Amino acid sequence: MYILIVAVVLLLALLAVKFSNRYGIPSFLLFIILGISFNFFGKDFNNYRFVDEFSSVALLIIMFYGGFGTNLQMAKSVTTQGVIMASAGVVLTSVLTGAFCYFVLKISFVESMLLGSVVGSTDFASVSSILRSKNLNLKYSTASMLEIESGSNDPTAYTMTMIFLSILMGSKTSVFKLILLQVGIGLLIGFLMAKLTEKLIFKIDFSQDGLFTVLIISCALLTFAISKNLGGNAFLSVYVLGIMIGNLEYYRKKEVVFFFDGFSGIMQIGLFFLLGLLADPKSIVRAVPVAFLVMVFITIIARPLASILLLKPFGYKKNQLIVISAAGFRGAAAIAFAIMVINSNAKLSVDLFHIIFVICLLSCLIQGSLFPIICRKTDMIDPDDTVLKTFNYYSTKSDVGFIETKINEHSELVGKKVSEIGLHFDIIVAKIIRDNKLVVPRGDTVICADDTVVIGGKSYFDPTGYGLVEITISDKNNWNGKKLKDIDMIDTELVVMIQSKNGEIIVPTGNVTLNVGDKLIILKETVRL
Repeated sequence: MYILIVAVVLLLALLAVKFSNRYGIPSFLLFIILGISFNFFGKDFNNYRFVDEFSSVALLIIMFYGGFGTNLQMAKSVTTQGVIMASAGVVLTSVLTGAFCYFVLKISFVESMLLGSVVGSTDFASVSSILRSKNLNLKYSTASMLEIESGSNDPTAYTMTMIFLSILMGSKTSVFKLILLQVGIGLLIGFLMAKLTEKLIFKIDFSQDGLFTVLIISCALLTFAISKNLGGNAFLSVYVLGIMIGNLEYYRKKEVVFFFDGFSGIMQIGLFFLLGLLADPKSIVRAVPVAFLVMVFITIIARPLASILLLKPFGYKKNQLIVISAAGFRGAAAIAFAIMVINSNAKLSVDLFHIIFVICLLSCLIQGSLFPIICRKTDMIDPDDTVLKTFNYYSTKSDVGFIETKINEHSELVGKKVSEIGLHFDIIVAKIIRDNKLVVPRGDTVICADDTVVIGGKSYFDPTGYGLVEITISDKNNWNGKKLKDIDMIDTELVVMIQSKNGEIIVPTGNVTLNVGDKLIILKETVRL
């Protein structure tokens, strides 16, 4: 029976994704509504402990993949602002929300601050879903900043939640020590595990399909467990791990992307469905008045005030600040943190779980629907660009591959038009970089010396690597110091790539000199019987 229910839920979730993509409503909202609807079949579900454990694993995967997919090169110009909003922005929003609950709603001070902390972070899944489904590429790299903020702000909200939860429960641990442990250990473990994972990636041969993905997910789980057991912020650790290994280039990276695309999707479906299943429809109705007031305060006062105070010094424009203020969607992490509070057995005078639950529902339903309209009304849409990452995104998630070549002054291509360079294969000149500026390649564009030309075409993927051999040049190797054209190789062998000792990829032309530490990838002609 349970297997049948799981199958039905997954199929309904797929339909919800299609509906979400068409109308721009966050898919997680539909998954939660799906979970709530199952309550009407007469099956009560109140296993907070199980949902707490599941939500920890789900958030682990979601946050790791959020970090993994963050393109630091693309977001370099807005990284500082994103980090400030993910840290100081969460603190300021949480404190303002807590003050509103204390002075206006007359909730006790510690519980008010706890409620503000739980709901302090914005939701990555909601932000990215709306940006992509509506292709909302925002001007001034605003989309990149929002994704950095929403992908990295949950650890701050988690730390604040732990602080006020410990105060509520009468813990003797000092607040300063708790912050130091959470942030310090979280960052340290994330960094060390990323370095260890990097060494494993490049040292161990994972020729058998699927094993490389097992390594990555194992390292993510290990990072979370070590950080949590040492008292650190485990979510911060896995996010750091994701960012560091996600911005490396290595074989089988595409395999990891495909796996986590599907796996994180399943975890989100499961998490949001369980959160909806855990909610009681009658309690939801009772929580609406308080939740609505808190949501309105966050949307109209707390989030805009935090955005203006923290981003105005960076010269952000009025329309940009309006859009950033409107993008403060609350989501799964807040509900998961509320469950964590419930499981702590802390004495609460308010129904924290259902208040947070309704805040998140209203936030995504109202803000999510209005956000695309606000972006257009404030003239923040860039019609000549796309929110779908960069060339790196397409080369990692599609069958398109890109290579670059530097045009030297003696090249026969200098002075020729793009239409004249004689590309007889199924490839295209994708872009030209000249004096660190992008040149859009058209048929009459002239190639100049020192141009960097990027060529795109369909990638070739060999799942086995059959016929490829890697060797490293040692000081005793008789190829050391020789040019590639001068080494003795049989006709059935070809050097297809050279990687220098410092990691630079070298195109293997005849005049390339081989040095100690160079890695050569050699293709050997084979006959399979």
